[in-house]
Amino acid sequence: LAALLGNGLIITAVACDHHLHTPMYFFLLNLSLLDIGTISVIVPKSMANSLWDTRAISYLGCTAQLFLILFFFLAEFSLLTVMAYDRFVAICKPLHYGTIMGSRACVKMAAAAWASGFLNSVMHTAKTFSMPFCKGNVVEQFFCELPPILKLSCSDSYLKVFWALVISVCLFFGCFIFIVLSYVQIFTAVLRIPSEQGRHKAFSMCLPHLAVVSLLVSTVIFACLKPPSLSSPALDLVLGVLYSVVPPAVNPLIYSMRNKELKDALRKLVQ
Repeated sequence: LAALLGNGLIITAVACDHHLHTPMYFFLLNLSLLDIGTISVIVPKSMANSLWDTRAISYLGCTAQLFLILFFFLAEFSLLTVMAYDRFVAICKPLHYGTIMGSRACVKMAAAAWASGFLNSVMHTAKTFSMPFCKGNVVEQFFCELPPILKLSCSDSYLKVFWALVISVCLFFGCFIFIVLSYVQIFTAVLRIPSEQGRHKAFSMCLPHLAVVSLLVSTVIFACLKPPSLSSPALDLVLGVLYSVVPPAVNPLIYSMRNKELKDALRKLVQ
């Protein structure tokens, strides 16, 4: 409910307030749409299973859930990379911002983020569900995600998804390195600003985005790279909640907490 309310308010405020029709808020609107998609794929089915005291999901339902989760997650990380570039241009090349981040360019970048998520999701889902499963039908997670499903496949067919995983890992680390390099240049430029007020304004523009990226990346990397000795159903459940449910609920709060324009628009909207 917190995720739906927070992201819904941001989408409505950005759409209705003409002062927020800028590249930064356009990308924020897209991020809120992806967050609503992520939470809507995972939580309702888990709630229904809990209410009906069952742990079942159909084969087609699991396929659709995996596809949509990968789509929204990969598209969101691609969009966060685009948002890092937007902050880089705004702070490091302010005189060229209007030219570089025109409306057409913003639409193309957002479309590229959605398309990258869609294509990667199609590739992973097709590869995963073309494999035979010979190790039972119990997914050790409260939703259908890739690692628990791959554990059910036959060992000799695991290599079928190897190249798809390599492509996604390369894309993930490529985006991550681009974000890091962008922020190195951003902080270098901010520290050169002579006035304290100017530095504070620049940091206020970047910190929400940096907090969202840090939350997402830290939980995903820990979930993927944790040693087998630490693996347990309870820990996997907590990590699953941290990177799939918490970010969509917390992102609206992070972006609106230090943003005066957005808070004013939300206040008008509520009134």
